[in-house]
Amino acid sequence: MENSSLEKKYNTLIIAVSVLIPVVVAILFGVKLKDLGYNVAPLSFLPPIYAATNGVTAILLVAAVVAIKNGKRKLHERLMTGAIALSIAFLVMYVAYHMTSVSAIFGDSNHNLILEDSERVTIGSLRIVYLLILITHIILSIVIIPMVLITYVRALAQNFESHKKISKITFPIWLYVAVTGVIVYLMISPYYVY
Repeated sequence: MENSSLEKKYNTLIIAVSVLIPVVVAILFGVKLKDLGYNVAPLSFLPPIYAATNGVTAILLVAAVVAIKNGKRKLHERLMTGAIALSIAFLVMYVAYHMTSVSAIFGDSNHNLILEDSERVTIGSLRIVYLLILITHIILSIVIIPMVLITYVRALAQNFESHKKISKITFPIWLYVAVTGVIVYLMISPYYVY
């Protein structure tokens, strides 16, 4: 009973955070600090760092699954806490970058922030592949927020059967988000405007 009350205690917080994060990120994504009068240098060094953060998150997720399958619960807990911390760090860096820098356009090889017809022809159907990966990455990055939080709270509540059930769904989605974060970066990086 105590375990379910712990879960119920966090349900409202999970819902609030799951709604608040995407809304705040969407709002901040459109805010440019220079437009608000702040003289801030673009944080153009951040994308490879936050892409690496996604890559390390993916490694930690896989290592955490291996750890728990080998009965190393404490190691699993530390790895999962690390994956959550890296995901939060990613989010902060991602928002900071977009608040200080111009967003790149996939295929804009001359970096003029316009996808011209000649560039569109040159990039061809690879743009569709990029957009499909990006769109699924974004949608699932929103979906994963409550799933990670619920999975984490069930572990805190020591409701391990329920934790195990949801983690079988949470893990592949979170892994997909982490891996596609790296792929998106690798695909868009030639088009960054510095």
